[in-house]
Amino acid sequence: MSIENENDLIALRKIGRIVANCLQYMGSKLEPGITTLELDQLGQQFLEKHGARSAPKLVYNFPGTTCISVNEEAAHGIPGPRILSAGDLVNIDVSAELDGYFADTGGSFIIPPESTIKTNLCLATKRALEMALRSARAGQPLNSIGKAIEKEARKNGLTIIENLGSHGVGRALHEEPDFIPGYYDPKDKRILRENQVITIEPFLSTGATEVFDAGDGWTLATAKRFLTAQYEHTLVITKDKPLIMTLPA
Repeated sequence: MSIENENDLIALRKIGRIVANCLQYMGSKLEPGITTLELDQLGQQFLEKHGARSAPKLVYNFPGTTCISVNEEAAHGIPGPRILSAGDLVNIDVSAELDGYFADTGGSFIIPPESTIKTNLCLATKRALEMALRSARAGQPLNSIGKAIEKEARKNGLTIIENLGSHGVGRALHEEPDFIPGYYDPKDKRILRENQVITIEPFLSTGATEVFDAGDGWTLATAKRFLTAQYEHTLVITKDKPLIMTLPA
């Protein structure tokens, strides 16, 4: 979508703050012994308390309120009976709708103890998001986002999951612009527009470049020897630095 007035911005910021706070709340509840279903139920209660509806459930009939992916799972993990353990790398993706506006956020968490590999992967992925945000300006090539992410990944000896990417958001969970690569694609001639609403969500890995259906029709995973981290914001493009909608209160 494109922000057309102050009401659009207020509404988008409202749902953005809800999903951001939900993500942080769920992250604070991570501990050995909790199941991914129990974690998801905490997210469900949080969203319901704030009047928001799960976007993946609303739009795609996803069998959960949030997506929870563990270790080699990169995205769209189904909450269920899986018991989380010390050292697990857990990605939580929270997207929701309120009053016709959608916001999308995500983050990776390590249940202590934290290994050097997992810590470095998460820090590098956060930096990739920060660098991509700095490059996202009205009038700039859309592929500058992937260029910034790829540069940070290479600097840290990491790979990019090439078949996962960012996307437009706002009045729908996924809208124009469609797939925004997390790598530099010189053939992509699209230009970022002022007031455009998009996500930026780098997926960095310890060696994988693709994810595959894990067999349940939803979960996207790499080979077990790899790990993947993801961080995501919903933002509004401006002539200056973007306006981030998914900052926790």
